[in-house]
Amino acid sequence: MKKQFLIGLLGFLTACGMKDQNEVNKLEAVSFSQVTITDEFWKSKMEKIAEITIPVMIYQTEVATGRIRNFEKAGRRQNEAHEGIYYDDSDVYKALEAIAYSLKTYPDATLEAKADEWIDKIASAQEEDGYINTYYSLMGLENRWQDMEKHEAYCAGHLIEAGVAYYQTTGKRKLLDVGRRMADHMDVALRQAGKPWVVGHEEVELALVKLYKVTGEEKYLELADWFLDQRGRGNGKGTIWDNPKWGAKYAQDDVPVKEQKEITGHAVRAMYLYTGAADVAVARQDSGYTQAMKTVWEDVVFRNMYVTGGIGSSGTNEGFSFDFDLPNENAYSETCASVGMVFWNQRMNALEANAQYVDVLERSLYNAALDGLSLKGDQFFYGNPLASEGQHSRREWFGTACCPSNISRLVASVGDYIYARNETGVWVNLFIANQTEFDFGGKKVPMELKANYPWEGEVTIAVDPKESTRFQLYLRVPGWAKGEAVPGGLYRFGKDPSPVILLINGEKVDLVEENGYLLIDREWKKGDLITYQLPMEVFEVYSRPEVVADRGKVALQRGPIVYCVEGADNGGKVLDALIPEEVDYNVKDYAVLDEKVKALEFQVGNSTGEGSRSLTAIPYYTWANRGKNEMQVWINKAASNN
Repeated sequence: MKKQFLIGLLGFLTACGMKDQNEVNKLEAVSFSQVTITDEFWKSKMEKIAEITIPVMIYQTEVATGRIRNFEKAGRRQNEAHEGIYYDDSDVYKALEAIAYSLKTYPDATLEAKADEWIDKIASAQEEDGYINTYYSLMGLENRWQDMEKHEAYCAGHLIEAGVAYYQTTGKRKLLDVGRRMADHMDVALRQAGKPWVVGHEEVELALVKLYKVTGEEKYLELADWFLDQRGRGNGKGTIWDNPKWGAKYAQDDVPVKEQKEITGHAVRAMYLYTGAADVAVARQDSGYTQAMKTVWEDVVFRNMYVTGGIGSSGTNEGFSFDFDLPNENAYSETCASVGMVFWNQRMNALEANAQYVDVLERSLYNAALDGLSLKGDQFFYGNPLASEGQHSRREWFGTACCPSNISRLVASVGDYIYARNETGVWVNLFIANQTEFDFGGKKVPMELKANYPWEGEVTIAVDPKESTRFQLYLRVPGWAKGEAVPGGLYRFGKDPSPVILLINGEKVDLVEENGYLLIDREWKKGDLITYQLPMEVFEVYSRPEVVADRGKVALQRGPIVYCVEGADNGGKVLDALIPEEVDYNVKDYAVLDEKVKALEFQVGNSTGEGSRSLTAIPYYTWANRGKNEMQVWINKAASNN
């Protein structure tokens, strides 16, 4: 691997103002509410969320299912029957959260009025002591807080997240106050009462940290820590603990969180748990959580992650099986788990200020998570396979409908993931065009990032302080731009990339890398312009030999985008394709429905070694939008160097 960066001398770094390690490592994500997205790639998807996906969710919530009716019934208190599944309240809350994010970018008085109508119904269903859960309000409050699997705290977590998001967008407190009262109830009924409670489906932990941040009340952080500390103490009871097929590992309850070393069980539950643990680790600088999170993260990324950034290969437990078990056609890779990977890796980045976590976040975001949403915005994937003989298709809705609202709230809030900061610096994590403003010691610093990412590699950042201001700017160097497919080497590239190029006001500067970022420490002046060039080359990707499903095959990647070949572009047949040892990849403008993309065109043979034809590869996230057909991410490679 050729050296890509010129590393400055220690004296230079000292002159740049090296900071105490704890100060560097404790970052805060810049909220979506402070970022205006101008990006062509993401704005079109956010528009579809606003115009198509949210109306679909409203219809499913109000008409096709009883989700809103449950709140109406609970508010009437007339002993009416509950409709649906015991965790359906959470889908209403996630839909409201998506609406909140969408209203920030696309203000809509009618949509806001609909959200306020829902919030009124939710508030009417809250019990006098703050408890809220329509399943138990309608089926018998005497049974609440008896079965740890019944998602009471999980639903409460999504309520709190929705309340925080809606408050951040609109300034309205009603839903936030409902969530706050439920948090207070849990604190009294569980923590203060000394009642052991192992949350069956984790989520409330990360939500409580959000509530702590928006209210400043330490008790919510303490409650989050308390929920985390309940695990691994032998107190788990309920369906998942009693079922011998799963046992405690299914819910990450086999050992205390601070002692966990491997990824186990249900993938979505794990992601929410570890996001909450990382949140508490950041807030409290807790080395116990920090070390556990790093160890488990390595187990996920080094041995249990798909090249798309998806996780959880087994449909049996909706999660993890054993190391390197990464089948393609039978991949489960739930959309919600990929959304959770975005959450968790953002928090890990805040914990350590290390770009490797954003590398994984970006991989999951642009591939496995985004694949969960159709290009039209009206259909969804629950699982995301990496190969198909034509049996897979997107669906309009699901009985367990966590994925549609989850991918919707992620896309609508993508502004949350672009920047992180502390008192002295800004970390540029994602190259999504936007406008924002930072404040350093009372000095306002407007900033505008422009890019045609992920299709083009040039990024410009205009830094325009009203008066000269000194701060550090950290530009992420994607792992793929350094020849590193993923941290840990589960996947590797077949060649080295060209070097990145950095200009400031048109002049080339030496590259000083720190934890995967280019560090620029200077007195910024009005009109300063950064030009950053990333190498957009096509890479063949090889897996470690332990991944049996990928032996003798390659995947294709350009920038952060993982590609696949689909029958719709290739005469219906792709499974027999064989990439020759020497091949040229032609990058071309292409369209999948109305989605303008960069496609790859190249010559292949077939499995018999006869004949040659042209094959077109499209971004993985765009497949299955034109009906059922063959697809594969990993393609046979002749005489490969696997």
